Amino acid sequence: MTLVKHELRQGRVSLLIWTAAIGFFVAVCVLMFPEMKGQMAGVNAIFASMGAFTAAFGMDKLNFGTLIGFYAVECGNILGLGGAFFAALCAAGMLSKEEKDKTAEFLLTHPVSRVRIVTEKLLAVLAQITVLNVVIYGLSVASIAAVGEAVPWKEISLMHLAYYLLQLEMAGICFGISAFLRKGSLGVGLGIATMLYFLNLVANIADVASFLKYITPYGYCEGADIVASGSLNATYVLIGAAIGLCGIALAYLKYTRKDIR
Repeated sequence: MTLVKHELRQGRVSLLIWTAAIGFFVAVCVLMFPEMKGQMAGVNAIFASMGAFTAAFGMDKLNFGTLIGFYAVECGNILGLGGAFFAALCAAGMLSKEEKDKTAEFLLTHPVSRVRIVTEKLLAVLAQITVLNVVIYGLSVASIAAVGEAVPWKEISLMHLAYYLLQLEMAGICFGISAFLRKGSLGVGLGIATMLYFLNLVANIADVASFLKYITPYGYCEGADIVASGSLNATYVLIGAAIGLCGIALAYLKYTRKDIR
């Protein structure tokens, strides 16, 4: 597990910054809720009349006057975008950076198989994503308790689970792409995460594009749907898991045969 420890040491600053940033914004949103709670009746009426914009973010299905409705939209967008960006950036450069940083010759001369290299790098990605989510989940629950609201354990847990699964799928996709890259990975990771986010918005707005829900992992992270049904959409989750696993399998196939410079 030497390579896992090495990758965790290299990524500790990035992990700390992203965890602190996402956790801070989520906590601030929750702490703002008591101040905004009395104004939410008017806000609900405004959002209800905004047509496609309301549908895009699922605000037509939620009551902003409740903590869980407020959390699903405000904190949900922070968790969805922030978590996906971190997972994409972490995974997209994991297999390509040896060539980019000119360290491939040093690494590959050691008696370590390429399969083991891919496995340990993958474990490092999964460990960082898990730490990020555990810390942010704890901060979210603590923030809700701090404002004197009852913690809606089931809904909060399901939403955080959904975003954790989203990040794992995003990491799987970008990890597979990383095996094909030789240099840049920043733009690729951010581009994929952003594209999938907007595909979900399109699917929410236009009924003819609803099939996009099967493509984007944001399809099973809709706070409005989770709150309404009290569960995750198993079909979307299974499709997302399959896509993520395909990305990981592709990483093994490509990296073990790759001509590394």
